[in-house]
This record gives sequence, C-alpha cells and structure tokens, in this order.
Amino acid sequence: MINIPKGTKDVLPREAYKWHYIEDAARKTAELYNMKEIRTPVFEHTELFLRGVGDTTDIVNKEMYTFKDKGDRSITLKPEGTAGAARSFIENGMGGGVLPVKMYYITPAFRYERPQAGRLREFHQFGVEVYGSAAPDADAEVIFAAASFLKKLGIKDVKLNINSIGCKTCRARYNAALKAYLQPHLGEMCPTCRERFDKNPLRILDCKEEGCKKITHDAPRILDYLCDDCSEHFKKVQQLLTAGGLEFNIDPNIVRGLDYYTRTVFEFVSESIGAQGTVCGGGRYDGLIEELGGNHTPAVGFAAGIERLILLMENTGVAFPEDCGPEVFVAGMDDDSRLAAFKVVCKLREEGISAECDHMGKSIKAQFKYADKIGAKYVIALGCNELESGECNIKCMADGATSPVKICDICACFKNKMSEK
Repeated sequence: MINIPKGTKDVLPREAYKWHYIEDAARKTAELYNMKEIRTPVFEHTELFLRGVGDTTDIVNKEMYTFKDKGDRSITLKPEGTAGAARSFIENGMGGGVLPVKMYYITPAFRYERPQAGRLREFHQFGVEVYGSAAPDADAEVIFAAASFLKKLGIKDVKLNINSIGCKTCRARYNAALKAYLQPHLGEMCPTCRERFDKNPLRILDCKEEGCKKITHDAPRILDYLCDDCSEHFKKVQQLLTAGGLEFNIDPNIVRGLDYYTRTVFEFVSESIGAQGTVCGGGRYDGLIEELGGNHTPAVGFAAGIERLILLMENTGVAFPEDCGPEVFVAGMDDDSRLAAFKVVCKLREEGISAECDHMGKSIKAQFKYADKIGAKYVIALGCNELESGECNIKCMADGATSPVKICDICACFKNKMSEK
C-alpha cells in the first residue's frame, strides 16, 4: 500500500464540512470589506520568493519545495500567498486602476518543516491583501477584518498583539543598537541566530529557543528607535483600533517571519494550540512591490492557517454547524418502485432539493436505517401499493410523524417546505 507523504493530511468527507464552514466565513468576511478573490498558481519561479520573502528567512533557507522543471527552470511550490499576489498585481497592471486594490485568497501552501499540531508541510491559508494605501486606516481595517473573521467563526480565546518594526531608515539605527547589545552574547545563541546576526539581527527576536529568548529579553526595543513618521503612524493605528473598540497589547518582540514586513506587524495568538500559538498574523509591507520590480506601492495584509483554526476551534469547544444530510431519502421496495424512486429523486434534484435513494440493493428496513445514518430529514417509501394508488407517506425522521402526499406532488411539497424555512 502507498501511504500519504509525511506532513500531509487527507480531508475526509466526514470532515470537509468544517473546511466549508471556515472558507464560507472567510468569503463572507472578505465580502463585508469589499475584497475580491485572487487565485494564483501553486508554483512560481523560485526568484519570486528569494526576492519577496527574503533570503535570510527560514522559509527560503530551509523550508521551500524547490525543483527544476523540464526546461531547467527553478520552480518552487508557494510557501505563502503574498508573494504570488504581489507578482500578479505587478504583472497584470493593477496599480494603474482604482486604488486601493483589495483582494483575498484561499490557497494551499507548502513548507518543508517538522510536522506538529496544526502545522503541516502542505497547509492552507486564508489571506487578505490591500495595495495602494499608506494610511494607518488601511492597517486598522485589515486588523479589523482579521478580528471579524475570527469572531464570525466563534473564536474568542485569542489576544491581539501589535508592534511596529519601522522603515528602512529607523530600522538601520535599531539594527546597530541591537547588534551592539547581542555581540557579547553571540557564543551563547543557537546556530540559526548566529547566522542571523549579520544578515538580519531583527529576526533573532523571533527565535523560540529558550536560551535566545532569555538573551533578548532585555534587548533594546525597536519602538524606542522609530523615526517621527513611523512613530506617528503607529500611534494612529492604535487610535483607530481603540476607536473601533478592539483591545490589543503592544509586544515589541513581534517581528514576523518574513523579510518584507515594514511598520505595523500584528498577531492574533492563543494558548490553546501549543507553543506555536499564532492563529493569524500580518502587517504592512510597503517595499514588496518595488522589490519585485513594480512601482513603489504601499501594502498591508494578513494570513490565517485553516488547519490551525480547526485545531483551535476543536480544542476550545467552538461548535461547528451540523453537517447536513439530504432533505429527503426515497426508498423503493422492488424493481418498479426503485425505478420510480430514482425518477422522483431526479426531479427533486432538478428543483434544487437535496435527495438520495438506494444504490446497494438494500431491503426497505435497511434503507430506512441508512437514511437515518446519513441524516436524511424525511423518508418516502414507495412500493406496489403506492404506485397503484399514486399516493405515499412522507415520514419526518425527527419525530416519526407522517403525512400523505400524491407522488406527482412530492416536488411541490418539498419546495413549499424549503420556502417556509
């Protein structure tokens, strides 16, 4: 037998309704914020992620699925959704249209990392991208969109943490101060952080190793090094969040794991899904479009992992809506009535009513049991007597009540039931 690759997971039919629920909430949230869907390829040229995500990140250095295609081109399965959306924004000339451009995506992504709770090598993201606005209002709106999405799912056990990592100007001053602080402790840090020291010292603040966390606990705070513009921007973001009634904490150690972030960064975190508690994260990336060859275009967005959302909801007892069975099951007792049942089911489906019948040659008793197992709300049994009289009974599976109906009126009867709901 061939087994599923490590770090991947089948979504079985009995579980798919949870995914549908989350994806539906994502689309409804995006609609509320006037965001339109974008779908980009599962694979892109590797250079896109080298330039966009950043060659100092763990994603690029350790986690990307990269290969040569038959044309000897380096291709990578996308490890996140923003770089592809940014590439599409440039390539399709979206910057020349009405701004801001507000988009969302629901996409698979791929990272070669150690599988753990809610974190797989193939995973799925709901993400939001807003291009064209440098105003703090856009930051706040994106954060509110994330909060709205989590609220729509019924998730309450999360906290919003925010930070600003400034622009290139103030970050250069901060990096110098941070390196001066870290230099005496370099030998005590993990190998990854020692590599980051020269390339991107800011990323050391994101290290999860306990030894490195102790070292960085008293490190200089980037908020103390923000230039006047970045400081004012961050203050306005806080004012907007407060005005909208959204509680938040300022966490100076949030830097996010991707090199393209600037200014505002944020995370919604939970303690119910283990040490890696980020449920949703994002921020501003004003230099990304320019880095990829486009005109300077400010941008802000977020992404949430669907697998981690499901895990969080299950761990905290958030109820998923019940997985619905068919509206009606039509049972047949013999060959003639089975044919009649099939015809009735076809007509019901044509009218937009979910219907099912037997395909396994079960006895009438077994068909009723099957109808109950699949959650059918109503059952109709057809036999020679029903075909001869032209009438049958509709049985409500919830309370066992029956009501007579002419076979020719079954469709009209269920259309009326549906319209009454």
